[in-house]
Amino acid sequence: MGEYLYELASQHHPVMLALIATLFTWFMTAAGAAPVLLAKRFNQKVMDGMLGLAAGVMIAASFWSLLAPAIEMSGGDWKPATIGFLAGGLLLYLIDKILPHLHLGLEVSEAEGIHTSWQRSTLLVLAITLHNIPEGLAVGVAFGAVGHAADPAMARDMMFGGIALAIGIGLQNFPEGLAVAMPLRREGMGRFKAFMYGQASGVVEPMAGVLGAALVLSMQSILPYALAFAAGAMIFVVVEELIPESQRAGYSDFATAGAMFGFAIMMSLDVGLG
Repeated sequence: MGEYLYELASQHHPVMLALIATLFTWFMTAAGAAPVLLAKRFNQKVMDGMLGLAAGVMIAASFWSLLAPAIEMSGGDWKPATIGFLAGGLLLYLIDKILPHLHLGLEVSEAEGIHTSWQRSTLLVLAITLHNIPEGLAVGVAFGAVGHAADPAMARDMMFGGIALAIGIGLQNFPEGLAVAMPLRREGMGRFKAFMYGQASGVVEPMAGVLGAALVLSMQSILPYALAFAAGAMIFVVVEELIPESQRAGYSDFATAGAMFGFAIMMSLDVGLG
């Protein structure tokens, strides 16, 4: 299976691979929102476990798929990875303070970012969109790195690393689509409209993925920084939003177990494929 994936993927340009991979992650967001077409409510305990799983996947991906390769490409030098990692967190912090958005389970009056009169539905979508920017960027950078591989063996490893990352991000996008669609449905929004809002939060991933791949292909020197940058942005999202949201309803043990399971899944994917 692994060799088949490699042969299939190696026929395409890294930017095209980034687009295909992030279209898959967007599809998984839409798949997560799809249950809203059939049901109005979803078990909160299961939802918290899935959010925990998403957090675990992102933590593991940040190290195995992004930080570790960044350090390796720098010849063991910690400085590019550290600078990129902190820069990624800083950018997400600034976006968090500027972009109007609303976390799950909160009232509109508790929205973050610049004050606005936007509707609750728009603010919820923007919150998940904020998650998806670094995820799409991470996948794009991972595939863009393939274009700078020194030899076929390294290209193969990088290709599998990008595939593993895309699968992991896709898995954790499922609960994010559901997390937008279900609250809107509970508040009386129509099924199809709630679904459309849920899947819309993933639209940004193909754009961020293509941008990330194109940037690292055009500027090889920024590759370690770009990998670490994506990792820092993802860790910011995990600590700032995913973990607190998964713990808010009182199912902390189940959410923590989900995070452990998600970490194990992503680690296994990355080590097994990469």
